[in-house]
Amino acid sequence: MLFDLRSRGRRRLVQVVYLGLAILMGGGLVLFGIGGDVQGGLFDAFREESGQDSGNQQIQQRLQQAEAAARRNPRAPQAWATLTRERYRAAAAGDGFDQNTREFTAPGRQRLRGTAQAWERYLALDPPRVDDRLAALMVEAYSAAGLNRPRDAVKALDVLIDRRGPSSDLFTRRSILNYQAGQSRQGDLAARRAVELADPEDRTVVRRELRQIKAQFQQAAAQGGGAAQSGGQGASP
Repeated sequence: MLFDLRSRGRRRLVQVVYLGLAILMGGGLVLFGIGGDVQGGLFDAFREESGQDSGNQQIQQRLQQAEAAARRNPRAPQAWATLTRERYRAAAAGDGFDQNTREFTAPGRQRLRGTAQAWERYLALDPPRVDDRLAALMVEAYSAAGLNRPRDAVKALDVLIDRRGPSSDLFTRRSILNYQAGQSRQGDLAARRAVELADPEDRTVVRRELRQIKAQFQQAAAQGGGAAQSGGQGASP
């Protein structure tokens, strides 16, 4: 069963477990981003611009330029990569993101749908080297704070793993997204990799926390249900 996050209580559960893992991994896993390449970098730059009128005007200008470039060069992967980035920037600007709840608002989610369309067009053009920083933004766009499409978030996260190499924090995030999507078997496999890649002194804690997170998702799904998606029961990590 897909974990239905339309209610605020369930969205809060995802935020709590992500934050718990962020603390567990010593800051290597941020709430709705992937490590330092998002937090303190492009991600924070978007947030800073979103609170300024002049920044919002610049965002709209860059978005219009990116839209025009994609129309002129519809077969150019870089044009769609730029459009994906600028649409994400516009989605997070102004009224698109609630700084208190750390969630995209309804207008922001609407704009994120356009971001996802540009990202999918970019991937369809089979770029020789997928932009991993862009993939990190799409993990956030597809997260529970955004479009709530965990299976698509997993695909974007796999780009990061492929480009940056396997790590405990990336596989930790993957296992959480798999569990959220109802993909228990894949979540268990990712959890095992997260444990294997963790520092020896951290493995017991990582294993315990991921088991607890899996149980929380299963309990919430049993109580509230959601859209049916096969994932199998799997085994404990």
